[in-house]
Amino acid sequence: MRGMMQKLSPVLFVDSIEAALPFFRERLGFTVGVSVPLREGAAELGFVILSRDAVEIMLQTHASVRLDVPAVADQPSRAFLFLEVEDIEAIVAAVRGVEVVVPRRKTFYGADEIGVRAPGGHVLLFAQMDR
Repeated sequence: MRGMMQKLSPVLFVDSIEAALPFFRERLGFTVGVSVPLREGAAELGFVILSRDAVEIMLQTHASVRLDVPAVADQPSRAFLFLEVEDIEAIVAAVRGVEVVVPRRKTFYGADEIGVRAPGGHVLLFAQMDR
C-alpha cells in the first residue's frame, strides 16, 4: 500500500456541543481550536475541533450530521477510545462523578486503566502504561 497515514481524528456525535464542552474542557483540559455554528448566523454550535497535547477529537451534533451527511445521521454511532496518559491519578480526579464503565484496573498488558462514559454515550478508556 502506498503512502503513510498521517493522523487519526475521531469525530464523536453528540446531542449538544455546548453540553459536551465542560466534560472535555474543564475535566480533561482540551481547548477548542475550531468551532462552526450549526447554520450561518446561529448561536448553536454544530462542530468543534478539540485538542490537548498530541490528541485531537472532533465533536459534531446529530443535527449538523443531518445537514452535512444525511445518509449516516440516524445510524447508531458510539466510539470506544483508548487514550494513553502520563498520570492516571490526575485523570481519576478529573473524571470523579462521571459514569465509570470500566472500573480502575491493572491489565495483563501493563496498564493502569479506568473507563468513563463521555457525552454522546462514547467510552473513553484512559491508560497509564508501565514503562
